[in-house]
Amino acid sequence: MIKKLTLSLLAFIIVIQVSGQKLLSPSFTYSHKKPSYITLKDGSEITGELKNVKRKKGLIKEIKIENEEGKKVKLKPEDIKEMYLPQSGLDKVSQAMDAATDAQKWTNEQMDQDLLDDGYVYFENAQVYYKKKKKMELLMQLLNPSFSKEVKVYHDPMAKQTMSVGVGGVTLAGGLEKSYFVMTEGDEAAYKLKKKDYDDEYEIMWEGCEALISSDDRAWKDLSEHVVQFSECQ
Repeated sequence: MIKKLTLSLLAFIIVIQVSGQKLLSPSFTYSHKKPSYITLKDGSEITGELKNVKRKKGLIKEIKIENEEGKKVKLKPEDIKEMYLPQSGLDKVSQAMDAATDAQKWTNEQMDQDLLDDGYVYFENAQVYYKKKKKMELLMQLLNPSFSKEVKVYHDPMAKQTMSVGVGGVTLAGGLEKSYFVMTEGDEAAYKLKKKDYDDEYEIMWEGCEALISSDDRAWKDLSEHVVQFSECQ
């Protein structure tokens, strides 16, 4: 009974989500059955089994990976340019639902779309205005890899969420994040955008895009749609 109800609700969520472009849900668990792909700042690449992702207060502090030669390597965020990690469990289910609505029209050609389509999540080294507006170099998960040409939306490791959807104690769809880090092309660093501040910052964010400025649809839940509309204006 629970299995049938879970499948029914899962189908219902997918129907809801295909109505527009969606930001991916942040991922925290990763598969040991598929290889991870890490590119370092010096251009070298490491492929192998991810052993551990060490976090402190939500921020990635260390990556442990066993390369194809069987050597275990420890990496700091400042060593890494970008990485693709394979998801596991319900994290993969959540992304699969979201990825079904990706906008190929605004795909960033610099990313490996085949890996993204295969359920991998993408992290990159980014300059971020963090606590007290201090600019820091952090390893951030990009939540809109398939429509990020003009605006990048990163997961806020400290973000709280609105209600999530679940059955029998199992979460099927994460709640809406109450904050993200956002960076528009040309910005020096990503800045924190909070749900409570979106109304006040809306016109500044989307300046130059008349379709957005003149729109009455300014809801936080439609942020991903606003990103797509802004890309169309450029």
